[in-house]
Amino acid sequence: MTNEILRAYQEVEQAMDRYNKLLADYVNAQQTRKKADVAKFERVSQGARAMRDSSLIYLSYAKFVAYGMPESPDLIEEDIQS
Repeated sequence: MTNEILRAYQEVEQAMDRYNKLLADYVNAQQTRKKADVAKFERVSQGARAMRDSSLIYLSYAKFVAYGMPESPDLIEEDIQS
């Protein structure tokens, strides 16, 4: 694939990493609050986990496509290292 597609993939990966980190930080901050709404904390905590898991699935496929859908995942690793 083109370098532009690979750069776009990397930008999405970085944005999702930042988003998930901010969600995790928010959950941690809510956990330490003395008057935290327990039900809201549970929803936010579960939502943050779901976003993290979903983004990992999305990014694994986006990476596969960005690297030209090689026949073997091993080819992606070789590509990244070179």
